[in-house]
Amino acid sequence: MTLIFLLLFCCASQDDATPAYNISGSVYDDNNYGIPNIKVYYSDEAFVVTDAQGKFQIEAVNGEVNLTPQDPSYTFTPNAITISEESNGIIFYGEPVNDEIPNSTAVYEWFCQMQLANGLVETTENGNLVSLYDNALAALVFIAKGDRLKAEKIFNYFNGRISTELNAGTGGFAQFRNAAGVPNGPRWMGDNCWLLIALNNYEAKYNSTAYSNLQNHLETWIRSLQNPNGSLNAGYDDNGLINNQVTEGMIDAYNAILGYDTFHYQLLAFLEQDRWEASSQLLLAYPNNYHQFALDNFSWGYCAFENFPNSTLQNSEALFLTSKPVPTTGEIVTGFCFDIDRDTVWFEGTGEMVVAFQKAGMISQANYYLAQMEKGLVNSSLYPNTKGIPYVTNLGTGYGSGFLWTGADIKPHVSSSAWYLFGMLHFDPMAIGYSKNCPISDRFWVD
Repeated sequence: MTLIFLLLFCCASQDDATPAYNISGSVYDDNNYGIPNIKVYYSDEAFVVTDAQGKFQIEAVNGEVNLTPQDPSYTFTPNAITISEESNGIIFYGEPVNDEIPNSTAVYEWFCQMQLANGLVETTENGNLVSLYDNALAALVFIAKGDRLKAEKIFNYFNGRISTELNAGTGGFAQFRNAAGVPNGPRWMGDNCWLLIALNNYEAKYNSTAYSNLQNHLETWIRSLQNPNGSLNAGYDDNGLINNQVTEGMIDAYNAILGYDTFHYQLLAFLEQDRWEASSQLLLAYPNNYHQFALDNFSWGYCAFENFPNSTLQNSEALFLTSKPVPTTGEIVTGFCFDIDRDTVWFEGTGEMVVAFQKAGMISQANYYLAQMEKGLVNSSLYPNTKGIPYVTNLGTGYGSGFLWTGADIKPHVSSSAWYLFGMLHFDPMAIGYSKNCPISDRFWVD
């Protein structure tokens, strides 16, 4: 009996002594961007959650475990992996469950039809207006859908105008041009940043340096706008330098210029000193101004700055949320306004908030506002069986007191339609520039 007991004791001791091991990996979407806030189970009840880059780590595991990522918004490939030893680099791919429904398909087809022979995409139908920002968004839509050639048609247009426009005179691409490509309007920094963000996404998705020259020249021009105090001037117009520091544009630049160096450090130092309301943890558009809060700074701030407080998104609902009828059906839409005037629902901004909510793992809010956006869908007047989303529900004011243009409430617009598709596809354009190894000490928004 004593011998049996000793044998059992020795066996038990050997089992207890089995070395624990660690597991690490990532969950990616089909654009090879990490998906945050995915639960990865390694037992019936135990799980870890992916970080902002889609990475997860499980420590001190014993024996064989079955890894299963779970999230109702995605299907995963593979759906499970069995692990019994130290493992690094485990990869799951998540596919959104609602990325292909009739409405989103019709909206994407509208984008395809709106692309001109020269590669450009008009802002709306019968408008003869081409926006740099809208073309960056259109390129991102094509990238998100894997339509490489259509994205390249947009990039090729601007790539052919580096010397004649981007590097000519004051530099920068014009904010607007007509359908033939004749530029007009200011050389707005934020719009140029979005073109660079789109190019960065292209490079990451296709592992291509085809547009590295264009990227480098855009980055050089954006960096040239930085002041000694770290702020960035807004660009140039016919009168010369626009000596105005726009928070939204500075967020764009922080994200567009990859990595983290003195440029980013000095920019954060300015934002902390001049644009951060520490008591409420909110970014300001302009301090001590009636319109000191602007929706873009909430949504894009959350998507651009690592570990930005979730309270930003909750405060956005308190400050900007409103309900208005759409003119086509009279149906009431609840969404976000540009500012605290709350005199219209801004569909583009509501889509930006959808992407921010998805990044935060606040899926019920994201899905709710996506459904609200769908109430605004209108049929194309030019292309059968295609749809888009207007800029706003009604002709109120934009940011500030200026009234919006005729047709903003009834014609499909690129920006609103693009952000709707980003939400449907769970695609965050700023994800590629999010992880910067910014020191915790420089993140003024972290308590």
